[in-house]
Amino acid sequence: MNFADLGLSPEVLKAVGDSGYDTPTPIQEKAIPYVLMGRDVLGTAQTGTGKTAGFTLPMIDILASGQAKSRMPRSLILEPTRELAAQVADNFENYGKYSKLSMALLIGGVSFSDQDAKLDKGVDVLIATPGRLLDHVERGKVLLNGVKTLVIDEADRMMDMGFIPDVERIVSLMPPLRQTLFFSATMSKEMRKLADKFLINPKEVAVSPPTSMAATVTQGMITVQKAEKRPALRQLLKREEVKTAFIFCNRKKDVDILLGSLEKHGFNAGALHGDLSQSHRMETLEKFKNGDIKLLVCSDVAARGIDVSSVSHVFNYDVPSHAEDYIHRIGRTGRAGMEGHAYTIATKSDSKYLEAIYKLVGMKIPELTLEGMDKIAEEASQIEEREKKSPRSRQNRSRSSAPKREAARTEEPRAARPKKKPAPTPDTSETPEPQNNRRQTAQKPHRARHTNDDDNSQVVGLGDNVPAFFKIPFRKSAEK
Repeated sequence: MNFADLGLSPEVLKAVGDSGYDTPTPIQEKAIPYVLMGRDVLGTAQTGTGKTAGFTLPMIDILASGQAKSRMPRSLILEPTRELAAQVADNFENYGKYSKLSMALLIGGVSFSDQDAKLDKGVDVLIATPGRLLDHVERGKVLLNGVKTLVIDEADRMMDMGFIPDVERIVSLMPPLRQTLFFSATMSKEMRKLADKFLINPKEVAVSPPTSMAATVTQGMITVQKAEKRPALRQLLKREEVKTAFIFCNRKKDVDILLGSLEKHGFNAGALHGDLSQSHRMETLEKFKNGDIKLLVCSDVAARGIDVSSVSHVFNYDVPSHAEDYIHRIGRTGRAGMEGHAYTIATKSDSKYLEAIYKLVGMKIPELTLEGMDKIAEEASQIEEREKKSPRSRQNRSRSSAPKREAARTEEPRAARPKKKPAPTPDTSETPEPQNNRRQTAQKPHRARHTNDDDNSQVVGLGDNVPAFFKIPFRKSAEK
C-alpha cells in the first residue's frame, strides 16, 4: 500500500513525495482513513512510528474547505512540550506547503505580541502547549468555540507532567460536537478512562504493544557506585564509536553538573532541559541535529517525539523512575531500521526502578563488564575528596550542623528553666488623665510602644475620642 491508496488529496500526496516518503507506516495506514471519515480515533503506538503524520496529513485535507475567523482557530493540536509542538508545526509546514492553510504556534519563551498578531488574522491550525494556550484564553485572545478537530498528542506524557487538569479545562471550552484524535505511546487503565471523557465511539488503532522495543537497539547495563557514574560514563563514551548520543538524567540540576564535567574532559556536549529559555533550547537542538554538538545531555523533555534519525547511542546516566520512560528514551536510537545502542548506568539503590522496567518489557537488561574499573574507582575517590574540600560542601555541612549545635546549647530540662515573673499591675488611680492623647502619642518615641515587663507606664488608648460606631447599642439576633 502507498499513500495514494489512503484517499489523500493530490496536494498532500505531492508534499509527501517531496519529503521522500511513498509507503505509510502501520499507524498511518490504519489511522488516516478513519480521520478522513470524521471518526474519533484512539491511537496507540510507540514513539518513532509516525503518529504525527498519521493525523497531520488527513487534517490538511479536512481543513482544505472553509475559512478561518479572527481569534477562532478551526483545529487545535495539544502537545506536552515546546519541542514536540515545534516539530508538529514543522510537519504542517512541510506537508501543507501546497495547501493555503494558516497556522500559529503557541509555546512559552516566545513573545505574546507575535502570537497575538497571528491569532488576530485567524488561523486554520493552532498548535500549542496547554499552559501557553490558557494564557491566551484568559487574555481573551483565543476563542475555542469554533474548533472542529482536536488532537491530544502524547497523552500519557501529559498525564506524567500534570497537564490533565489544564487539558480538561481547555476541552470544556470547545463545542461538544467535534472530532477528537487521542494519541498515546502507552495505554494504561488511567489513560483509557481519560480517553472515555473526550472521545465518542472512537475507532481504536494500535500497531504494536506499548512495551515493545526496537529490535535494532543493542542494550546493556553496568552497575557501579554512585561516585563512579561520571568516570564510568566517560569510559563508555571512549569505548563506543559514538556519532551522536542522548545522555538522560532524571533531574535538571544533574544535567548542568554532568555537562560541566563532560566539557571539562574535552567532550563536545550541550544541554537541554525545561529551565532553559526557548531560544536556547531550539538553538541547542538545531546544533545537535546538524552535528555541531555530539552529545546532548538532557532531561526527559527530549525523550518523546524529537526526530533525529542519525542518533547512534543513548546513555541512561540515571535509571528512569518511570518504567515507560525507559522505552521512550532508548527509542531515540535505532530509528528507521538503523542500528542503535542503549546503555544504562545503575547503582544498587536503583533496584526497584529496574524491577519495574523488567516487568514492563518482559526481560532483563544484559549486564556488561567495563574495562578499567580500578581506574574508575580511583577517579571516583578523587571526585569525593574534591567535593569534601570544596567551599560549597563545607558551607553545606556547616549549615546542617548549626541547628544541632544550637539545639544542644539550649537543651535543658523544662523544669530547670526560670519562670518569668508576671508583670505587676500598674496603679493608675493617682495618674492624671492626659489632656491631649493624640499629641502625646505622636510625641512618644517609637520604642515606647514596645515596653518591658517592668515598665509600669500607662498605655495610651483612645481617650475621649471614641468613634461614634462604638456607641451604637448591640442588638441580639433574637430581637430582630
